[in-house]
Amino acid sequence: MSQFDAAAGAEARERIRAGSTEPTSGLAPGLVQANLIAVPADWAFDMLLFAQRNPKPCPVIDVLEPGQVESALASGSDLRTDIPRYRLWENGELVDEVDDATAAWAQHPDLVSFLIGCSFTFETGLLEAGIPIRHQQAGRNVPMYSTSIACSPAGRVSGNMVVSMRPIPAGQVAEAVRITDRFPAVHGGPVHIGEPEQIGITDLSAPDFGDAPMIEDGDIPVFWACGVTPQVAIQASAPPFAITHSPGRMFITDAPEGNYRQ
Repeated sequence: MSQFDAAAGAEARERIRAGSTEPTSGLAPGLVQANLIAVPADWAFDMLLFAQRNPKPCPVIDVLEPGQVESALASGSDLRTDIPRYRLWENGELVDEVDDATAAWAQHPDLVSFLIGCSFTFETGLLEAGIPIRHQQAGRNVPMYSTSIACSPAGRVSGNMVVSMRPIPAGQVAEAVRITDRFPAVHGGPVHIGEPEQIGITDLSAPDFGDAPMIEDGDIPVFWACGVTPQVAIQASAPPFAITHSPGRMFITDAPEGNYRQ
């Protein structure tokens, strides 16, 4: 089991509240990170059903009641301030990105928030096995891509899957699959390996979210389901309002990743 500092989550959230806006890959190793999607209460059932029908890209680890902002996974947390950057959506359109969502939340006090497990969580296990994390080495955000893989619709919510990609040395791909498959609550094993065109990705150098990848000779592109998927669903389904995290900038919990390892 990965070693972790029990205070690291609170320290990271405090640093974010103080103004840090960097991607969270590599922060608070050994603790679970989460994607955020917050929707009006009358859309919450549809979003919950969408997540339940699509557990690979949308593994829910916490649901907060309308207006609640403190997650049970992080004592003293505040979803309005503890994520490095937020996206604000109106009728399916991205209208703003902010570093503090307090004002937006105040205008929509009935928001129901979903925290969805993030693959940054299992990167600690990959590193411990000697598997390189190229975006960390390059100081970049992880590359993420919209795909042609359709999610199962639920009520008013539908959309295609988003994936994150990590270039893995060919000889270590099987080990990466084995490690990540033990973490279904943070997307689990890959959904695709190699041949990005087969899932509708035409140019690896131009991700839809995050930064361009650093791929070395002998690397194989490995794709994991991604918690940005609800943002594509927001675009497709156009609820009147939503708040999400900015891709690659997560909510850091106090939950040890070992709690979610099978």
